[in-house]
Amino acid sequence: MEDKNYQAIVEKVISGRHGEYCHTRSKELGSVTFSLDVWQEKIKPEPGTYVMLSQVFKKRAGWRAASARFLQPSDETRED
Repeated sequence: MEDKNYQAIVEKVISGRHGEYCHTRSKELGSVTFSLDVWQEKIKPEPGTYVMLSQVFKKRAGWRAASARFLQPSDETRED
């Protein structure tokens, strides 16, 4: 798994047969999804929310993030 962090914007929050997950859009990777099981915050993300994705890996259906949280002001100033 890649240890680099990626900023993304939540496009949809979906309830699927494997639970709730988010579909996001990242400038670097394009479409990336993550399960709300790996969401690190108390409040669920909504469409339009900026998030930070990490532990990103590719599956047959596309990119997945194994960790996700809200984008924080400190993320804007540092480079990964």
